[in-house]
Amino acid sequence: MLAGFSTPAGTARYRDRFPQLKEAGHFRQSAHVPGIHELWLSSVGIGTYLGDPTDEADRSYTDAIATAVRSGINVLDTAINYRHQRSERNLGAALKTLVESGEFSRDEVLVCSKAGYLPFDTDMPTDAVGYLRKEYLASGIADAGEIVGGSHCMTPGYLSNQLERSRRNTGLDTIDVFYLHNPETQLGFVPRDVFNDRLRKAFEYLEGAAKSKKIQWYGAATWNGFRSNPSDRAHLNLEQMVAIAREVAGDKHHFRFAQLPFNLGMLEAYAYGNQIRNGEAGSLLVQAKELGVAVVASGTLSQGNLVHGLPPELKRLLGAETDAAAAIQFVRSATNLTTALVGMGDPEHVRENLRVAAIKPMEQHSWESMFSRK
Repeated sequence: MLAGFSTPAGTARYRDRFPQLKEAGHFRQSAHVPGIHELWLSSVGIGTYLGDPTDEADRSYTDAIATAVRSGINVLDTAINYRHQRSERNLGAALKTLVESGEFSRDEVLVCSKAGYLPFDTDMPTDAVGYLRKEYLASGIADAGEIVGGSHCMTPGYLSNQLERSRRNTGLDTIDVFYLHNPETQLGFVPRDVFNDRLRKAFEYLEGAAKSKKIQWYGAATWNGFRSNPSDRAHLNLEQMVAIAREVAGDKHHFRFAQLPFNLGMLEAYAYGNQIRNGEAGSLLVQAKELGVAVVASGTLSQGNLVHGLPPELKRLLGAETDAAAAIQFVRSATNLTTALVGMGDPEHVRENLRVAAIKPMEQHSWESMFSRK
């Protein structure tokens, strides 16, 4: 197991390896977030969701992750269920090579993973239901009443099992950020009070994991929860989640990250005032700053849908030559955003997408003016 975790000194050392990107403002700090405010994190991170569960894709992903770290990306995002645990293992293999070669140190990168969905192992089993019953129910890892939709669980016992698997998969003593993966899935099956109780118990476990340095911080990685209307059953209110974390661990709680889709076609994180804090409505990016939570954007390229067909005038405004660069530049320039995740399973995609990092992000007033009505 590779010891260590991301640190201010390590991430500053990493930033200084790339003077051109440093000068262009590619690395930033989240000054409003206790505990992580001194970390220097890349404005573009690598995601590992897409791709087939094949050995060929494994080799490509491992090379892509190593290329990303060598090129100026120190935010690495995965999940135990991505590609049937292969993505976590690819990330671990890439880091092992980089550290053992002496190229980089563990404290220079922020490694993020997620748990919630019941994962398969390496390949899709012939009898998927039978596999899940044997692996998780018969083993006692989870009770049938704790699993919703046949696929999602977030009890302490289950999270403990998944975290240990993620640590083995990545070969890391400490996962820097451990997300509850789409916790809003639970709300499709249980009432809000049951959900809140499950969330509180999950946070209690995660605070213990942080105390024992199995993780540094935790958060919620969502799809619909933070973007939906407050009246929707699956809506998540960030203030309420932070309040539960404070109930569990006080002001020094470790709930410090929120992840949600944000891109040119999904603008809710900034443009939709669906987050209520102190009785006032605001967008997640605005409210997260006040609540001491770092925001990470997923789906920056909308799974490839934004790499073609953008208006030329939009590319000019964003100072980008390609559609993909424009889409990335838009997200990484967002007010109060920490990192824009881009799924990249090929080294050439990494090199191409990271060219935008040499361009300064848009000034805040210029970026916000894109939302103004003329």
